[in-house]
Amino acid sequence: MSDTASTTAFGPVPPGWLWGAATAAHQIEGGNTNSDWWAFEHAPGSPAMESSADACDSWHRWPDDLALVSEMGLDAYRMSIEWARIEPAEGEFSLAALEHYRRILASAQDRGLKTAVTFHHFTTPQWMAVQDGWMNAEIVDRFARYADIAVQHLGDRIDMAATINEPNVVAGLGYATGGFAPGIAAGQVGLRAATENFVGAHVKARDAIKGGPGEFPVGLTLALPDLVVHPDGTLDGQGFRYDELPADAPGADYLRVMAGVYLDAAQDDDYIGVQTYFTQHVAPDGTVLAVPADERVTQMGWPFTPESLGRAVRHAHAVAQVPVIVTENGIATTDDEERIEYYARSLASLRQAMDDGVDVRGFFAWSLLDNFEWAEGFRPTFGLAAVDPVTFDRTLKPSGRWYAELVWASRS
Repeated sequence: MSDTASTTAFGPVPPGWLWGAATAAHQIEGGNTNSDWWAFEHAPGSPAMESSADACDSWHRWPDDLALVSEMGLDAYRMSIEWARIEPAEGEFSLAALEHYRRILASAQDRGLKTAVTFHHFTTPQWMAVQDGWMNAEIVDRFARYADIAVQHLGDRIDMAATINEPNVVAGLGYATGGFAPGIAAGQVGLRAATENFVGAHVKARDAIKGGPGEFPVGLTLALPDLVVHPDGTLDGQGFRYDELPADAPGADYLRVMAGVYLDAAQDDDYIGVQTYFTQHVAPDGTVLAVPADERVTQMGWPFTPESLGRAVRHAHAVAQVPVIVTENGIATTDDEERIEYYARSLASLRQAMDDGVDVRGFFAWSLLDNFEWAEGFRPTFGLAAVDPVTFDRTLKPSGRWYAELVWASRS
């Protein structure tokens, strides 16, 4: 561990600040058989490396997850509810699934934790996916209906909500390239149709959630790498970040579809959830430019660029003009000392942005657990806690204890 990582303190936090850890239902629950991701994992020739199977068995072991959050002394737990469990067949809603999630939320609050609930975290019911999923405009009303029913049952146990997690990732990988569920490779047609429907669904679901019981902030979360566009398509050429690229320059349309439309939609939200992991260099059409062979990378092959978080929150705040909550940030690595270094530097860049006037209200580490990382399977380890693949026992890592100490120090 570097001296900087071992001594970094975040400093005092403003009133109402939330320190948290994040999870997603499909990645930790296991056995989510009615979702498009389960079908995608098991399809012949799927790019998914393995099945989510039992994942971390959090469908049964959720009390262990809450215990970890409490052990670290955090303020909040971010989790998602699973549309495919709540509405396993079109128009058929499971009271048992809703009650299951209600028990988790009630238990979290009984522990003194704030609950941050995401209504859609990458997974869609398979009955909707086979109807072209997010390319089908009918999904806007169907998602809003699900959100309305869910909030009616759970709203009084929610302290913060996100309609959709990283819709820009699902639109790009799920409907343009086919690398994510449901595996549709429709290129620009798929990307733009899914994007339009995600924005529409967010707005309608936000209104539905606002109309339910409880009064809490509602927003969406966005994958917002520190993106650098190279108009000439090479790393050797000049690169421009979001706020530097002229509106008529090659690549501006890509930035608009992948981030701009969502940041604009967030202007009517209570907050924007920023999820940043790295700096990414792309050609004007969005093709990712290869990381140089001598550059430090994570298990995901992403550049080790923790300071990207500070740049991303500045941009999100400037465009959306609403408070920012960092709803995900972390690193996939087998070296826990490297994880501590990453968080230390990432949080230092966040603190600098706050000191410069960016309105940030909280930070959620990704992830609470080593879990199922989508097409990459269980190989990448993002967790502050390890999970035994046989017993499912959770063990807090040194990075989890480091995070707990930083949180405690920020309150003193």
